[in-house]
Amino acid sequence: MNIEVLGTGSSGNCYKVSDGESTLLLECGLPYKIIQKKLRFKMHSLDACLVTHEHMDHAKACKDMLKNGIDLYMTYGTSKALDLKGHRLHNFRGVKKDELVSYKAEKIKTFKVLAFETIHDADEPVGFYIKSVKNGESLVFITDTAYMKYKIPDCDYLMVECNYVKDRLDYNFKQGLINISLRNRIVKNHLSLETLLEALDMNRLSKLKKIYVLHLSDGNSDEKVIEESLKAKTGVLVYIC
Repeated sequence: MNIEVLGTGSSGNCYKVSDGESTLLLECGLPYKIIQKKLRFKMHSLDACLVTHEHMDHAKACKDMLKNGIDLYMTYGTSKALDLKGHRLHNFRGVKKDELVSYKAEKIKTFKVLAFETIHDADEPVGFYIKSVKNGESLVFITDTAYMKYKIPDCDYLMVECNYVKDRLDYNFKQGLINISLRNRIVKNHLSLETLLEALDMNRLSKLKKIYVLHLSDGNSDEKVIEESLKAKTGVLVYIC
């Protein structure tokens, strides 16, 4: 798969994924005109855009996407929160059982997409397992979540949030650089390096080729520590986005 980072972090998240035949946009948290420029105005090359939740750094361009004829996939809770309508809008269909929601897989050209629950202060946030039926490669996309509710499927590429390092966050709080409200919101809604490492310990990712680290906090993360820790844990290439 070809993966291109168009934007990441609180200023706007947007990623392009292609298997050579089909192309998906993951998130559209940048202004539509900026997305156009980053894609060299080849918006017609997009087969769909997948959106994890309604926060603007992930969903800013949703209405413009629909206006310009691009199919959007998201949960019902996300589309309701964004007040979206239109024949290009598609909702992942979920069934709740024993506090877990099971979503039906969607076929988008040569991609199979399965949504799964994440833990964030949004109406119905999800991550994605995406597999190409063309080349057999797969990726897991997880962002804006306090922890991973499910096992990570074996995949070739892992695109995952690593928002903060606990020691750095605690130091900033003790120094008065962030208040208790912000600290608690970060802990309850975003993935730490420590939680990510624990999740990797509990999942056997034998096919993994590369990790894309997303959505780092400017003041509460440490790129070098994150990169070295993930390389030591997995032995694969780590790309800090």
